[in-house]
Amino acid sequence: MIETVYKNSSPIKIKTLETEPFLIERTLNAPVERVWKAITDKDEMKQWYFDIAEFEPEVGFEFKFTAGNEGRKYVHLGKITEVIPKKKLSYSWRYEGYEGNSFVTFELFAGGDTTRLKLTHEGLKTFPMNNPDFAAESFAEGWSYIIGTSLKDFMEKHL
Repeated sequence: MIETVYKNSSPIKIKTLETEPFLIERTLNAPVERVWKAITDKDEMKQWYFDIAEFEPEVGFEFKFTAGNEGRKYVHLGKITEVIPKKKLSYSWRYEGYEGNSFVTFELFAGGDTTRLKLTHEGLKTFPMNNPDFAAESFAEGWSYIIGTSLKDFMEKHL
């Protein structure tokens, strides 16, 4: 979405998604304990998310993984910044060799046999805008698939 804003009486067009956090919410047909395990257990994560060699839901824990598309691979670097068991997991998200640092937050809301998951990815505008892989639309497409399809399908198969 392009929005016109004014700075010093001059119009400036900006992509609003690039200046605001990306947000996606989905309700999963699984209890919160099950969803928490899926987003914090490295063996489960590799089945729907990324193959992360080491991952511990502990503040300060650092992890990395390689992922990409169409032949381009990026080393992703993360550091856990907040953990509230069965409620919230946050970590930094950046790329080795590139400017920028962002933050991913998973929030879980229990609803008996279902869980509402809210994912927020902040700081997308800190990444190089001249690389289409770092465009806000690319993140939106990726997270929509990861949360809306991959995690949903995983949860339904592993209840």
